[in-house]
Amino acid sequence: MVSAKRAVARAVYGSRYDSVPWAQRVYVRPGERALREMQWRRLLHTSPVISLDEYRSRVKLGAIEEFISCHMCGESRQQPLYEPSKLKKNGKTAWSYHVVRCPSCGFLYRNPNILPERLGDLYSKNYSTFLTGDYASNRQRRYRQAMDAFKPVFDEGGGRRLLDFGCGAGYFLELAEQRGFDAHGVDLSPDSVKEANERLTSATAHFGDPQDVPEIAAGGFDVITLWSVLAHLPRPVDDFTRFRSLLAPGGVLMILTVNAQSLLLKAYGSRWNGFTRNHLMFYSRETMPSLLRHAGFAGVAFEPFYGDSVEAGTTRLSDAHAQRLRRSVNASDGGNMLRALAFADEEAIERWGDGRPVHRVT
Repeated sequence: MVSAKRAVARAVYGSRYDSVPWAQRVYVRPGERALREMQWRRLLHTSPVISLDEYRSRVKLGAIEEFISCHMCGESRQQPLYEPSKLKKNGKTAWSYHVVRCPSCGFLYRNPNILPERLGDLYSKNYSTFLTGDYASNRQRRYRQAMDAFKPVFDEGGGRRLLDFGCGAGYFLELAEQRGFDAHGVDLSPDSVKEANERLTSATAHFGDPQDVPEIAAGGFDVITLWSVLAHLPRPVDDFTRFRSLLAPGGVLMILTVNAQSLLLKAYGSRWNGFTRNHLMFYSRETMPSLLRHAGFAGVAFEPFYGDSVEAGTTRLSDAHAQRLRRSVNASDGGNMLRALAFADEEAIERWGDGRPVHRVT
């Protein structure tokens, strides 16, 4: 199937786009965006919607899993769409799961999902090896780009209290302390927390749940950051309600997560790189406001994501292709990551809105 698709692409486009990386071709080749959107609409039209009971009868439940309904709107019906998986070198399945779409609000989520009390099982053994390996090589560049996108929140810390939820090995906390924030972090991976504290000077990383750490449970944070964490939360409304309670008046919550409207998802389906072993739920500009409204936030602003190398000016794309990529992302909201700034209240919008469009969710 893959070879046939490549043969068709070669017949249509020739060799003109051979120098464009695979992950960027969907944004650059003429007609590609329209084709992928049509492909997505066809999938939604042809995929049946079934009851939760029928879905339970078809899908095996794992030892640390549970069947759930949509956390955004409560809809119990399921529209099964994808079955991501990864093979080991010996050909056996390393992991696999099912992704469904809510037929009422469009939210994408893993079902069965992980039991909240077993979430730590995914991070208990050597998770820092992943966080400090290839994954970490360009993390601080991505952090800086998002911080620049949401100026003036991150320009100067000025002693403001910042919580990095899911801080991993502390790469962002390192930047936060350099910019003058009173920075704290929390993570479920004990080896990652150990690694972080060995790196940090004034900031501190803590292991466990925020409510079990007195310095964090006290709240009063001006900024909370979630770097590639939102997709990992099995009870997002509960977590975001807690985040809202930890924010001081005028506080903001910065989110970076995989984008459920990504053109790469629509192009590659179950092979999308946003479907990883530990990802549970997948958000877009359409579904995230519902989460924030349930949790008591006042509004949210989004900034497009064009890709690390494009934003850093190190892309292999020509100027013309880079411009076409930006237009495609802007037209479709199809960037592979979703960047959002959630405002705790009207004071936060007035202080940190910075003239950008704010979608009020109350």
